Amino acid sequence: MRAGAMKAGSRPPWLGLSAAVWVQVAGGASSTFALYSHALKVALGVNQSRLAMLAVACDVGDNLGLLPGVLCNRLHPAVLLLIGAAACVLGYGTTWLAVSGLAPALPYWLIWLALCLAANSGAWLGTAVLVTNMRNFPLSRGAVAGILKGYVGLSAAVYTEIYTGILHDSAASLLLLLTLGVPAVCLLTMYFVRPCEPSLAPNSSEQAHFLFTQIGSVLLGVYLVGATILDHVVTLTDALNYCLLAIMVLLIFAPVVIPLKMTLFPSNQRKGPLDPSDIDNGHTEPFLLPSSSGSNLANLEDDDASDIDILLAEGEGAVKQTRRRPHRGEDFRFREALLKADFWLLFAVYFIGVGSGVTILNNLAQVGIAAGAVDTTISLSLFSFCNFFGRLGGGAISEYLVRSWTLPRTALIVCTQVVMIFTYLLFALGLYATLHVSVALLGICYGIQFSVMISTSSELFGLKQFGKIYNFISMGNPIGALLFNSLAGYIYDLEVQKQHSTTTDSDIACHGPNCFGFTFCVLSGMACLGTLLSIVLTVRIRPVYQMLYGGGSFSVPRGSAH
Repeated sequence: MRAGAMKAGSRPPWLGLSAAVWVQVAGGASSTFALYSHALKVALGVNQSRLAMLAVACDVGDNLGLLPGVLCNRLHPAVLLLIGAAACVLGYGTTWLAVSGLAPALPYWLIWLALCLAANSGAWLGTAVLVTNMRNFPLSRGAVAGILKGYVGLSAAVYTEIYTGILHDSAASLLLLLTLGVPAVCLLTMYFVRPCEPSLAPNSSEQAHFLFTQIGSVLLGVYLVGATILDHVVTLTDALNYCLLAIMVLLIFAPVVIPLKMTLFPSNQRKGPLDPSDIDNGHTEPFLLPSSSGSNLANLEDDDASDIDILLAEGEGAVKQTRRRPHRGEDFRFREALLKADFWLLFAVYFIGVGSGVTILNNLAQVGIAAGAVDTTISLSLFSFCNFFGRLGGGAISEYLVRSWTLPRTALIVCTQVVMIFTYLLFALGLYATLHVSVALLGICYGIQFSVMISTSSELFGLKQFGKIYNFISMGNPIGALLFNSLAGYIYDLEVQKQHSTTTDSDIACHGPNCFGFTFCVLSGMACLGTLLSIVLTVRIRPVYQMLYGGGSFSVPRGSAH
């Protein structure tokens, strides 16, 4: 699609953001593995190590986004949504057949591939809506990343509410819902997720709209926690459960109020469209801003002068035409970003922080049982709620830091890594009294690192090939999950053998702090390493943020389009 075909006006971007919220809530289905993991373990007859590898399949699929990252510059977002919907039907459909018993016993490797494919649908859906909305709102990247990733964080709580209240704790019914429900959401929203003309001038009403959306998402999170607690305190009737579900749906619809308000009460003040001089006869990259990240560098005038001299020399044939390498803060090609130390530092920090956190999420049911918890759905809802707050708060707080203090967003990652050191040690105690506190702290830290990584990568390396860069760094999640899950599963199975070697009890669960104690100590040590790396990264990129946000707001470049 050519740049001229982008949707104009101030309302379509907000309508697209509202649709993206629904896609993100539906597309976070990979986080529900803990809800059906026990049923899957029974259906396949596998031990904890092999179950952990199935959890890794979800992590691999959810973060294997290089292909959608490449195609997001070539295909309309609706096509990416359709591909994601198809992957969801095939993946979750196969898993549903295995759990429901409607099909003959399926081999383990097939279920592994099915879960990987099912979770990969989230990569397609997330790339489609995240890249599109980051380009539609280039001046509010932190807010956009926080909101969209925040709703993904709430996805587990939304599905948990449906699982306990409507589906009556049926894993087979949940998998059937994922098989049919997620594609239905994609089909209903695909028309609205589209590239639009962005506003390149600061707008107070835009900030107010983002604040309204953030408040709406917080209300949804608080409501979900309240509904989950209510469901465990009293016995709810089916009618009341459906009423609670209806309220939840209305809260997810909250962002639609913004385009509705723009329709009913149109403003006379229009956002400034793109400068026609910035568009080179329509020959821009598909769905791209003419320039997508700041480059108000101190030596800009010298660079411009040298560029003019080089152009004159090229015209005379004295100099062979070469492409200037981009500076941090400008648009990078993917292979250029791979050569930067900051890229690999960000990758390593993300690998440690999120890779270790997702290991706990995948084993949350077993961690709860080991600590003496009877019902682990509360822990999952709590993690989801705190994960949401971390993602939303990470976007909002980091936005404040860069605009008010020109501090890199990664300063927040330093704080979260320090907290995670002590959180893993708290987990290692294996006490039920500290379980929920540990889960809450980990959920917040886990969420912050998601939203901060997205915004940081877009500011350091631009939006031109943001899909590739973001999805490559996201691969740190499954790599970390593979390594740490393997360790956790191995230690867990060894302890199970010790506890049940002299008994014939059919309960193959592990109880006590020794089940995950060593694993948590290792993760605490990794968080120490992550703290050091994130400090180095923050110090290195501080000058970039001083240049990008020196004026108190994000500076759109004058000549960084490639």
